Amino acid sequence: MQLVVSAGFILAIVLWGVIAPAHLGTVFDGALALITRNFGWFYLWLVLGLVVVALVLAFSRYGDIKLGGEDDEPEFSVGAWFAMLFAAGMGIGLVFWGVAEPVSHYGAPPPGIAPHTPEAANAAMRYSFFHWGLHPWAVYSVVALSIAFFQFRRGGSALVSTSVESLPWAPLRRIGPLVNVLAVIATAFGVAASLGMGALQINSGLNAVLGLPVSQASQLGIIAVTTVLFIGSAVSGVTKGIKWLSSFNLLMAALLALAVFVLGPTIAIIDTLTTTLGSYLSELVRMSLRMTPFRDSSWVGGWTIFYWAWWVSWSPFVGLFIARVSRGRTVREFILGTVAAPTVAAFVWFSVFGGTALHLEVMQNVPIAEAVKADVSTALFALFDQLPLGTLMSGIATTLVVVFFVTSGDSAVLVLGMMSTGGNENPSARVKVAWGLLVAGIAASLLLAGGLQSVQTATIVFALPFTVVIVLMAVALWRGLREDYEEERRRERALRRRMRELADQPLSKP
Repeated sequence: MQLVVSAGFILAIVLWGVIAPAHLGTVFDGALALITRNFGWFYLWLVLGLVVVALVLAFSRYGDIKLGGEDDEPEFSVGAWFAMLFAAGMGIGLVFWGVAEPVSHYGAPPPGIAPHTPEAANAAMRYSFFHWGLHPWAVYSVVALSIAFFQFRRGGSALVSTSVESLPWAPLRRIGPLVNVLAVIATAFGVAASLGMGALQINSGLNAVLGLPVSQASQLGIIAVTTVLFIGSAVSGVTKGIKWLSSFNLLMAALLALAVFVLGPTIAIIDTLTTTLGSYLSELVRMSLRMTPFRDSSWVGGWTIFYWAWWVSWSPFVGLFIARVSRGRTVREFILGTVAAPTVAAFVWFSVFGGTALHLEVMQNVPIAEAVKADVSTALFALFDQLPLGTLMSGIATTLVVVFFVTSGDSAVLVLGMMSTGGNENPSARVKVAWGLLVAGIAASLLLAGGLQSVQTATIVFALPFTVVIVLMAVALWRGLREDYEEERRRERALRRRMRELADQPLSKP
C-alpha cells in the first residue's frame, strides 16, 4: 500500500511537470513563498536544535552505547564507511556549489554587506562553511542514529517509522504508514534536486571538454544515460557497486582538490581556511538564527532555508543508508564519523575551490563572477580555465560529477526500495528499477518546469511535512538511549551485587 501511494503521488507530479511545466512551476513558486514567509524560522530552530542534540549525545554518557549487540563488529572499514556516507550525503552538491556558492555570495552577499568588497568575500566563505558544515551533517546524523538504534538494538525494521512508533503515545503508533510515505516523497524530491543539478553541471563539463551544446535536450540525455548506470549499480548491491564507486570517487575528489591546492594560490587557500574557520566559529549562533524581519530580502529564504529544507528532504534517504552500513559502531564513533569528519572535509573543499575562485576574482580581476551569474553550473569550469591543466581537470571534474550522480542515485534507489517494501534491506531488482525510473522522471520534469529554480522550490515544499517526523525521531532516540543506558547500569549493578555475595560466602570445608 505504501509503495502504491507514494509511487502514485510521485508519478502524478512527474506527469504534471511533463504535460504542464509552466503551471507546475507557478504552483511551486506560490507554495515556496508561503512556506518561506511563515515557516522559515521553524527550519532555523529545528536544524540548530539537531546540532545541539548531536553534539550533546556524542560527549554524553550515552556515547559508549553500541549500535548492535556487544559482539557486533563494523561491516565496513572506516575508509569505506566514510566514502559511502560522504558520497551519499552531499558529494554531488559539493562539486556543484564548491565554486558557485562563494562567488554567488560575493556578488550578492547577505543583507547589510556591500557586494564586490573584501567584506563580501569574507561573508561568502563564512556562509559557505555554514551551509555545508555542522548543520547539514547533524540533520543526517540524528535521523540515521535514530534509525540505526531502533533497528540494531531493538530489532526493528529498517524504516523511518520504527523510531516514531516506539514513542508511548498511542496516536503515534498508528501513523507509521503515513510517516513512511512522507519519507519516500521527501527522499524522492530531495534526490531529484541533486540529480537535476548534476545533469546541469555534467552538461557544462561536457561543453567545456567536448563542446556538447548546453540545452534541455542534452540534459535529458545525460539523465537517461546516468540513470541506466545508477540502476545497474544499485542492482549489484551495497558491498559491490556502491562501495567501490564511493571509494573511487572519494579518492578522485581528494586528488582533484590536491591539484587545485598545489596549482592554485596555495598560501591564499590556507589563509582563507584559517580566517573563515575563526569567523564561522564566532558567528555560528547568529548565522543559525538569522532572519530578516525588517528588510525586504529573499536572501535567507533563497539560500539558508533552501539548504535546510534540502538536508531535511535528504535525511530519510541518507539516514537509512548510513544506518544500513553502520552496525557495530558506538554512538560517539557514529556521530564523530557522520558530523565532525565530513564537516572538516567540506571546510577544506570550499577553502580550496571557493578560496581559489575568490582570490582570482578579487586579486587578479578574473571575471568568474560573470560566468557564475550567466550560468551557475559553469562555475567550476570557469575556475579551471584559469589554472594549468585546466582541460584535464575539467574532464576529471565531469567524471567526478557523473560518478557522484551514480552513487547518489544508486543509494537512493536502494533506500527507496527498502522504505517501500516494509524495511527489506535487499529489495528486488524490479523494485529498484521502478524507483530509479521514477527519480529520473522527477529530475527531468523539474528541469522542464524551470531548471534549477524549480528543483530548489520543490525541495523546500516537500521537505516541510517531514520536519515534524524528525522532531519525533529525535525525541524517540533520546528516550531509547536513556532507557538502554539505565538498563545496562541496572545489569552492571546486579552483576556487582552478585559478585559481592559470592565473595562474602564462606568457603566450604573439604
